[in-house]
Amino acid sequence: MKITSPVKFFVFLFAFTFVGALANAQVKLTNLVCEYRENPIGIDVEKPRLSWQLNSNQQNVTQTAYELKFANTAEALNKKSGLTYQTNKIKSAQSVNVEYAGPALKTMQRVYWQVRVWDNKNKASEWSAPAFWEMGALENSFWKASYITMNSDENSTTSTPVKYFRKDFNTTKTVKSARVYATSLGLYQLVINGKRVGDQLFTPGFTSYKKRLQYQVYDVTSMLQQKNAIGALVGDGWYRGRMGWEGDRAHYGDQLALLAQIVINYTDGTSETINTDKSWKVSYGPITKSDIYDGETNDARLELTKWGSAGYDDSKWERVGILDHSKSILVASNSIPVKVTQEITPKKIFTTPTGETVLDLGQNIVGWARMKVTGKKGDVVKLEFAEVLDKEGNFFTKNLRSAEATDTYILKGEGEETFHPHFTFHGFRFIKVTGYPGTLTPDKITGMVIHSNMDQTGTFTTSNPLINQLQSNIQWSQRDNFLDIPTDCPQRDERVGWTGDAQVFSMTAAYNFNVAAFYTKWLKDLKVDQLANGEVPNIIPDMWNNKLGGTTGWADVAVIMPWTVYQSYGDKRILEQQYASMKGWVDYMVKNAGDDYLWNQPNKWHWGDWLAFHSDKPDYAGSTTEKDLIATAYYHYSSTLVSKAASVLGNQADAAKYAEIAEKVKQAFIKEYTTANGRLVSHTQTAYALALSFDLLPEEMRSKSAKYFADDVQKFGHLTTGFLGTPLLCPTLSAIGRDDLAFMLLNRKEYPSWLYPVTQGATTIWERWDTQKPDGTIIDGMNSFNHYAYGAIGEWLYTHVGGLKIDTNNPGYQNIILAPHPGGGLTQVSATHKSMYGDVKSSWEIKDGNFNYEVVVPANATATVILPNAKASEVKGISQTLEDSAKGVRVNLGSGSYSFSYPMAVVK
Repeated sequence: MKITSPVKFFVFLFAFTFVGALANAQVKLTNLVCEYRENPIGIDVEKPRLSWQLNSNQQNVTQTAYELKFANTAEALNKKSGLTYQTNKIKSAQSVNVEYAGPALKTMQRVYWQVRVWDNKNKASEWSAPAFWEMGALENSFWKASYITMNSDENSTTSTPVKYFRKDFNTTKTVKSARVYATSLGLYQLVINGKRVGDQLFTPGFTSYKKRLQYQVYDVTSMLQQKNAIGALVGDGWYRGRMGWEGDRAHYGDQLALLAQIVINYTDGTSETINTDKSWKVSYGPITKSDIYDGETNDARLELTKWGSAGYDDSKWERVGILDHSKSILVASNSIPVKVTQEITPKKIFTTPTGETVLDLGQNIVGWARMKVTGKKGDVVKLEFAEVLDKEGNFFTKNLRSAEATDTYILKGEGEETFHPHFTFHGFRFIKVTGYPGTLTPDKITGMVIHSNMDQTGTFTTSNPLINQLQSNIQWSQRDNFLDIPTDCPQRDERVGWTGDAQVFSMTAAYNFNVAAFYTKWLKDLKVDQLANGEVPNIIPDMWNNKLGGTTGWADVAVIMPWTVYQSYGDKRILEQQYASMKGWVDYMVKNAGDDYLWNQPNKWHWGDWLAFHSDKPDYAGSTTEKDLIATAYYHYSSTLVSKAASVLGNQADAAKYAEIAEKVKQAFIKEYTTANGRLVSHTQTAYALALSFDLLPEEMRSKSAKYFADDVQKFGHLTTGFLGTPLLCPTLSAIGRDDLAFMLLNRKEYPSWLYPVTQGATTIWERWDTQKPDGTIIDGMNSFNHYAYGAIGEWLYTHVGGLKIDTNNPGYQNIILAPHPGGGLTQVSATHKSMYGDVKSSWEIKDGNFNYEVVVPANATATVILPNAKASEVKGISQTLEDSAKGVRVNLGSGSYSFSYPMAVVK
């Protein structure tokens, strides 16, 4: 095209720019997910929920309608005749967890889907790129395979060698698609034609094995050839290995087994199924010991070369036996798979004062070490794991208690060999190496970070490097302890799903990472392990047989965590699925508390404010705050949440019932635990934080109790709280207008405080305030350097300091409260979160006497912004009318990016 004059050129340029701007203004649809996962394979949710995000460079963009279409192939989506289902144009702003409403889904069915939307200017988007989900087994009759086992299996009173299962099979036609459906009693890894199937670890996952056993589905189409072999390693794992600090094994069963089914579809329309049956063989191999606590021993001299390839001579292998075990408990794995997510090269190698060779990763992680080694046949290399060095600089493992945490590799002596374990994991920063032949260099050993592969959704940074390290420590402890279940610690002879730890940390966790699917899976196990009377065990899955179950603050996770998922993701279904469990726990308290509505039975054990700080010593029983006061406070709080959940679900009768229970508990609390002047019988920070934050005080008493609370914090100059009081400490101080004290606690670097471990070089959150004392002494026994519970301060950092908060009346970030609170001498804070609607940002800086504030609101969401200490007349950066309020300037925003600026000095 030729443009002959300047005027025509500028007309053309304007038109081109205008058309381009219109094109850019069009909403684009991204991040399509089904049940919180991208293109999941093998789900068993019969009405899957679909979510998408709107992307636009314009402000105030909302969705007013959407349309969905579905087909059995991606190509068929473009053909009207090829669609299996298409909605009409549905007038709705909903773009999160939209329930599939098409024809009933079938086992193994793959469904491709697309969405388009109309915005608030009635402009339609383009259809999204296709996404899909694939169903798993929806009926028990699907399973033709049998559980196969090793008849000559050794006694399970000790760690046993890993079992190797295999079978050859042929394909005589062209393969169109192939899937493997697999699970085990124990932990398994699959191999086809000598190659590992998938990258998931610790399958089938940790569930309440007698009631729920997960299976995984793998697309193996590209792995098959004419002659094939399938194999599997099966080890003890959580199912039969040592679990708990009492040394017991085989909590769920005493015999390992494999269940696998390969479904092959050919291009000619026929299909074939290869099942685990009597034709399989089994043998031992090089992994002679495999235990989660104690580690793995691998004797490479016993390696079964090419055992997973077709044509391998397995004539000396045993025929498998058939194990009679239920298939009715099989469920699809809809959670987040465990994977290797990062590799860390050691920062240094050094010799300790006692002469040991130790590598330092520089970060406390969970996973294992991958080693490269060259040596003679029979050389033995031992890798031992520890979180810290003692005050003399020596390798410290006493806090592991009976967990050996040792991997042993015996070389076959054939050039460079690579080793990593399979069915164990360790919590460690330091690796002690014994027997390494030749010169050990940092590139020979790599730290492999392993956890549930959650998407990181939150960031929080400030002008204070110590607080930034605290945030890093919080996120690392979450990664390290979210390995299929929310563990309390990852290193000692425990590593189980303590409910109290999970409860106090649940909201912080949801800011840091997308935990919707992770928590949904774990709550299903809580539901099936909950007793008929509503009592909730202390540990989920309940490998402790409900010892000391039904303890307040711990069992309340049955109510609090579903509410967290609902608030964080707008997930109403989690309330529907868990509602009976939520009610069950509150009803249990109703029956056991008695007619006086006080949860104070003398024969009932409660953990209390676990590991609360004492001026002289920490106390395991948390006796500084009376346990019955804590129990009654939680009785009220959980009753209130059940009432709210009932209201969300439209059950107004239950909403009224549990609101009445909550009010009666409140009146009983006031009568039993308070004086007329607002003093509590337990004059502690935890008691006041609970009473104030759980709304347990009459309005006329709150200011007096608040003063008692603030005076106690001021008197000590540090926190005195434990597991239950700590998460509420700073939020409650801020709620009563004492940000000065909340920031004082945050900034404190001396023991006890959040930053004290940071000053000691911690890279994860400690279990106890005095996990390592100022003189370098480390407490033996129950002492973890990687416990996330005290990391619950993260919720306050995001919501109060950063000002990025969920609107509880519009859950799931449909509307966002953006209300930062400068303080503590901070000059810069940035909080971000990847919500289900898109990226949210709240970032402020005080510079040259001005408060500069940047916010981002995702499309199809809104925000209520509170500009702290501002006057409407002084705010720059926005043209709409601003509203002065007691807390500052209030403004309601649609989607988009915004910047504000107004005068403010640094707040100390």
